[in-house]
This record gives sequence, C-alpha cells and structure tokens, in this order.
Amino acid sequence: MLWLYLLCTAFAIAVIVLLAKIALLLRSADEIAIGFRDKLEHDTNTLITISSSDRHMRRLAAEINAQLRLLRQERHRFAQGNLELRDAVTNISHDLRTPLTAICGYLDLLKHEEKSEDAVRYIGMIENRAEALKQLTEELFDYSIVTSFPQTSAYEDTALGSALEQSIAIHYAALLERGITPKIDLPIQTILRRLDKMALSRIFSNIISNAVKYSDGDLHIVLRENGEMVFSNSAKDLTPVTVGKLFDRFFTLETGSGSTGLGLSIAKLLTEQMGGTISAEYADGKLDVILRF
Repeated sequence: MLWLYLLCTAFAIAVIVLLAKIALLLRSADEIAIGFRDKLEHDTNTLITISSSDRHMRRLAAEINAQLRLLRQERHRFAQGNLELRDAVTNISHDLRTPLTAICGYLDLLKHEEKSEDAVRYIGMIENRAEALKQLTEELFDYSIVTSFPQTSAYEDTALGSALEQSIAIHYAALLERGITPKIDLPIQTILRRLDKMALSRIFSNIISNAVKYSDGDLHIVLRENGEMVFSNSAKDLTPVTVGKLFDRFFTLETGSGSTGLGLSIAKLLTEQMGGTISAEYADGKLDVILRF
C-alpha cells in the first residue's frame, strides 16, 4: 500500500505543479493580449512586458514586440506621407485659385466685347472648362481643410428629412439636366440626430453629386425610422471591385471626367467625425450608398 500512497502523492504533486504552470501561462497570455491591445490603441514607444519567466512566453512577447516596432515605423511613415500629401494638395489648390480667378475675370470682360460667332462659341467652351477646373480646385481645398482641422462646431438637433429635402432642392436643376427625377421616401415622424448641419449638408451634397455623375437616370432616397439613409441609383458601368474603392481618395471612374475622386472620401471623413458610418453596396446594376448616424 505504501507504493500506492507514494504514487498518488507524486501524481497529486505533478497535477498541482502543472496547474500552477498553466495558471502562470494563462496570466502571461492575458498580459500579452492586454499589452498588445494597448500598444495598438495608443501611439506609444513602450513594449509588451510579462511577469512570467517561461522562455516560450518570453520569446512570444519578444516576437510580438519586434513586429510592433515595425508597425510603429510604418505608422509613422504613413502619417508623415499623409501630412506631406495634404500639404501638397493645400498648396496646389491655393496656387491654382489665383490664376483661375484671373481667367474667370478676363472671360467676364470678354463677354462685353464685340466678337464673332466663333469667338463666342470658343469663349463659352473656355468658360465651361474653367468652371470645371474651379470646382475641382475647390474640392481639393475642401479636402485639405477637412483633413487638417478637427470639427469643433457645436452639434444641434437636426431633422434628417428636412436636411435631405433641402439638399435635393439645391441639386434639383443639376439632376433634371441629367434626366434624373429624384424620388424620396420619408417616414411620417421626424427623425432627429445631434449633428453639425453644415457637415451633414456637405455629406448629402457629395453623395447626390456622385449620383449626378454616375447614375443611369434615376435616384431613389429612403430615410428609415432608425435614421438609416439609402441613396440608390442604377449604375451599369460599376462593378463590385470599383464600388469597394468609391471612398478611396482620388479614385475616379473612367466616366468621371471633371472629378477629383474626393467627393465620397470627404463624405466619409465628415461622417466618421460625427460618429456615423457610410458604406456602399452593389447588386443587379444598382448602387446603394448607405449612411447611418
């Protein structure tokens, strides 16, 4: 019986040692998980530390720290590149505005001069392209402003339905010019959200302008009772791949002449600054831009 007692005792000791080892490993795993999450959420130079002396867990922590160093270097490189790009966009848009203003001014003066029929036609073409270039320049400048300065405007209760109707009214002429008769469905009750009205108007404007450029002749806007807004239009030239890039800055379709590709990118930035989400879905030739606050 003595040998059985000794065997049970040895087995119990082994179990206790193993449980203690497992507990230490679990604690180290938790320390690594918490440290990893903290390092990703905060831009800090500190590394993951663990209390365990187990060589396997310490090697795991060391490998993760090595990857964190590389990730931090890439993050800083991206931030620097993004800053340089933003500064370049700001400078370019600013440099273009002055000569464009002069061009538009001289074109206005030319309108009052005697001209041949051909000259009138050529001036009209120049005006049209100058106005398009002016809009592109303004879009570049707006993008640099949105990305450079955080939104500090005071939020206020905003009726989403009324804001939608106002945006449709502003773009109604442009929609009709493209043969688009917009349809809007609003719930009976007023849907309120605390938002920056100016930013919300800009979001709606950019989404509707996108529909003006790419719609095949329709636009249907639905505001649901939960505050979700869906902007739908036919767009046979799109594909699921291109739809996935619609919110990427500077992405444009071949049909998007006169576009910087910043409209929906600005809409996304403003939406996220106000705590909302914006996404796009494509099926059966129909594009849905979904906005949620």
